[in-house]
Amino acid sequence: MNNILKLSKEKRIKLAKDPNTPIETLNVLATDESYDVRDEVAKHPNTPLETLEVLATDKDWIVRYWVAQNPNATEMIRRLVLMTDEELSSTFH
Repeated sequence: MNNILKLSKEKRIKLAKDPNTPIETLNVLATDESYDVRDEVAKHPNTPLETLEVLATDKDWIVRYWVAQNPNATEMIRRLVLMTDEELSSTFH
């Protein structure tokens, strides 16, 4: 699985967009250093809720935006997206 992150950025984006990409692969791609890959994972209809929760607090706003747009995102996940860094720190520490 770690070999996935060694693929070219273009291939990782293509994988993240592919409707047939396995959930395990999406979970790995959710940790990608490139926000371009992570936002495609956030858009993906098969991304599990646990992964959407993690991406809801991503450092890049565009990733958080796409998490909120994901049809599978729960109300709690959408609230996470809207929280400030300070609110997140007090919630999870």
